[in-house]
Amino acid sequence: MSSASLESALHFPLGEQLPAPGSVLEVAPGLLWVRMGLPFALDHINLWLVRDQMPGPDGPREGWTVVDCGIHNDATHQAWAQVFATALQGLPVLRVLVTHMHPDHMGSAHWLCERWQAPLWMSSTEYQSAQMATHGLSNFGGDLTQAFFASHGWSDPNDMRDVKARMGYYSGMVPQVPATYHRLLGGHRLLMGGHAWRCIAGYGHSPEHMALYCEATGILISGDMVLPKISTNVSVYAQEPDGNALQQFLTSLEAFGDLPDDTLVLPSHGRPFRGLHTRIAQLQSHHQDRLADVLAACQAKPLSAHESLPILFKRALNFHQATFAMGEAVAHLHVLWHNGQVRRVLGADGVYRFSAV
Repeated sequence: MSSASLESALHFPLGEQLPAPGSVLEVAPGLLWVRMGLPFALDHINLWLVRDQMPGPDGPREGWTVVDCGIHNDATHQAWAQVFATALQGLPVLRVLVTHMHPDHMGSAHWLCERWQAPLWMSSTEYQSAQMATHGLSNFGGDLTQAFFASHGWSDPNDMRDVKARMGYYSGMVPQVPATYHRLLGGHRLLMGGHAWRCIAGYGHSPEHMALYCEATGILISGDMVLPKISTNVSVYAQEPDGNALQQFLTSLEAFGDLPDDTLVLPSHGRPFRGLHTRIAQLQSHHQDRLADVLAACQAKPLSAHESLPILFKRALNFHQATFAMGEAVAHLHVLWHNGQVRRVLGADGVYRFSAV
């Protein structure tokens, strides 16, 4: 089914409206939508401003909580400066909350925290992962990632050279991480905008992603866990080479099952929508279909992750897309492997291949 057909099953209360660069669009009282550009095929990220109040030395301070930050570059900072000048009603940013450590969410966190002398709030695992990645210990490039991809059948020497050279991929967009933070924990409640927001931990897309749900307003800030048009990237990475990320992601989706279906979902990419349960069912179905396709291929012959790319992705992939697609391919094969539906064998050529049991 096409993405347009899937989207037609959802309701988009703001229609085709989008906030212009450097401006905001109110999606609910005291909650503003900011849209920043990205230099990728996925060309934007949604960020949120929540009218808030925090304790201060002389009593409560009025201001705003920023949810997610955009990458660290001049265009993002210029757009933020325009938002600050036109949308904050003369009030400060009180804190910066980051759903997870990926560069489009984390990149400008240090810049924002330093500019406003505002604390960072995020989960511990995401914070530690961001610190490691900023200092070069990431899953986005280098020798470890190159060896991991090679072990799953990606052997083109030019591509492998480029993978090894991507050591600075993360730090180029997240050059610094704030020195301190406040921890968010799944199941805990955060007071924001005068309402309690439940932290919903999610796994598989990133180490400890934190979505936020407000029962009083019926709003879910879903981060990357639930997107209306595309399926979230779910990858196995070199630092956890035997991981079962896709199963973790599918299990995490169950945590949203008790939310009302008419919840207003504020995703990190795409437009705000209603129809949460419908979209979760679509995502589950999508991955089950892909798992069935890969299993059928493994029944025909032993298959490496690189050989499975045309089965999982029907379009041509550029190098950048292929690095993410490889992680997804391993993730799908690992669900079948951990479930005992396929066996994994390391060949004499150093490549893992999967065959049906």
